[in-house]
Amino acid sequence: MVSLQPDVESSPIVLEPEECWRLLESAVVGRLAMAVAGDVDIFPVNYVIDDGALLFRTAEGTKLVEVVISGRLAFEADGLDPAAGEAWSVVVKGWGEVLDTFDEIYHAQDLLLHPWHAPDRKERYVRIVPERVTGRRFRLAANG
Repeated sequence: MVSLQPDVESSPIVLEPEECWRLLESAVVGRLAMAVAGDVDIFPVNYVIDDGALLFRTAEGTKLVEVVISGRLAFEADGLDPAAGEAWSVVVKGWGEVLDTFDEIYHAQDLLLHPWHAPDRKERYVRIVPERVTGRRFRLAANG
């Protein structure tokens, strides 16, 4: 049986950026982290990848305000393959940009990006422009 804990006896494998992007494309939800006014917020978001950037939708509110104020953010997505005995984690650090031109918004509307909650209110699109993408793959520990 495989535990869902990392195997502490084996070292994580550092992933190349291309593998990180492939894994990000296989996931559907991640966590967005931003620091504003001395506090850190983390938000779960579903997203899509478009032309080397990540896009998510949001409503007017905390996330949107923090993207505008801070701009700087981190995004993380993880995955688990119990059959292979592996897990992975990818972190994207970069900048958030609220899409504001008609061309950008029309393009984003054509993507398969459907918020899980309150899609009728999440009319704003945010692009995460990556500055650095890093990832790790872990072997899961065997129980016993």
